[in-house]
Amino acid sequence: MAGLYLHIPFCKQKCTYCDFASFPKEMGKVDSYFACLYREIEGRSKQYPKTILDTIYIGGGTPSAVDSKFIMGAIRQIKKCFTVKKDAEITIELNPGTVDEKKVKDYLSVGINRFSIGLQTGFDDQLKKLNRIHTAKDFLLTTNMLKGQNISADILIGLSEQTAEEVYKTIDLAIAGGASHISVYALTPEVGTPIYTDYLNGELLSDDEVADIYDKVVIYLKEKGFDRYEVSNFAKNGFYSRHNMNYWQRGEYIGVGVSASSFMENRRFTNTFKIDEYMNAIIYNKNPEISSEIIEGEDAKFEFIMLGLRTTNGISIDKFNKTFSSDFMSEYGDILKQKSKFLDLDGDTLKIKDEYLYVQNDIILSFMKD
Repeated sequence: MAGLYLHIPFCKQKCTYCDFASFPKEMGKVDSYFACLYREIEGRSKQYPKTILDTIYIGGGTPSAVDSKFIMGAIRQIKKCFTVKKDAEITIELNPGTVDEKKVKDYLSVGINRFSIGLQTGFDDQLKKLNRIHTAKDFLLTTNMLKGQNISADILIGLSEQTAEEVYKTIDLAIAGGASHISVYALTPEVGTPIYTDYLNGELLSDDEVADIYDKVVIYLKEKGFDRYEVSNFAKNGFYSRHNMNYWQRGEYIGVGVSASSFMENRRFTNTFKIDEYMNAIIYNKNPEISSEIIEGEDAKFEFIMLGLRTTNGISIDKFNKTFSSDFMSEYGDILKQKSKFLDLDGDTLKIKDEYLYVQNDIILSFMKD
C-alpha cells in the first residue's frame, strides 16, 4: 500500500512566506505541464507496477488555480495506470478565491473526497500582508460550496503582532466552515522569501512567543473537540489525514511533478525544482530526478524514530525490533535515561510527553548516531 502525491506548481500570486515550487508567471505552461504529468504517472506506474494506492494528494502551488479539467484528467490517468483502493482518501488543496461550483462538482465527480483549504488567518489585514488573494469571507463562501464534505483548514501562527485571541477566532472561523481537521503551522521565514526581511527586522513573533501561542492553541482545540495527533495536526475523531499518517509511519509514496519527492523500496528521490527542466526531461524520456539515496542501516533507524516521535502515538519498540532485526533498548537505553524527563515509555510504546511535543527537535536529534 502506498500514497501518491501530485505537485501542481501554478498559482495566481506568490505568498510572502512561500518557499515551495510555485510559479505564478508560468500559467501559460499549464497544458504542457499536465501532458508531462500524465506521462510521468504512466512511467512511475510501470516502474512500480504492483503498487496499490491508498491515498492521493494533490498539492502545490494552488491546484484549484487551474481549470478543473486538468485535475480530472490527472485523477483519471492515475486510476488508469495504478490500482486505487475503492475507499482511497483523495485530497486536493484549495485556495479560497479560486473555487467555484463547477470546480467542486468536477472534483467530486472523479472521487476527490477531502479538501484542504489554505485559510492561514481569519483577519483580512493579515491576509493582505501575506499577499494572499482571498478574504475571510471567501473562505466561508468556499466551505459553503463544500458543505458536508471532509474539510481541513491550514492556519499560521507567528505572524507580526499576532495574538492568541486572533488565532482562536481563526480557529472558530475554520470550525464554522465545517473543518474537521485543522493544521497549525508556525511561520518559518525562509531565506529568499519576502517575509524573511520582516524576520531580519524583528517584526515577527519570537520563538518563545510562538511556543506560548501554540500551547494555548492545543488547549483551545482540545476544548473544541480536536485531538492533536502530530505536532502540527489536529482532528476530530476519524478525520486524521491518512496521507500524512503514511509519511510519519515511514510508508511508501510516489511523488509526481516538479519538486515532488518519493520513498519507494527504501529509496528517497526528488524531482527537479525547475519547471522547464522537468518538462524537458519528461518530453525527452530522461529522468527528472535530481537526487536519489538508499536509506538503510542507522539512517533508516533514525528516520523510523524521528517520524514516529512527531506523532502522539509515538513508536512501537516491537515494530522497530522486527523491522531492523535489532534491540531498541540495547541501542538506545542510555538515551532514554538521559531524556527521561521528556519521554513516556509505556510497555511497547515510546512517545514524547505532550508538553514537550512542540519542542521535539532536540529530543529527537539525541537519537542520531555519529
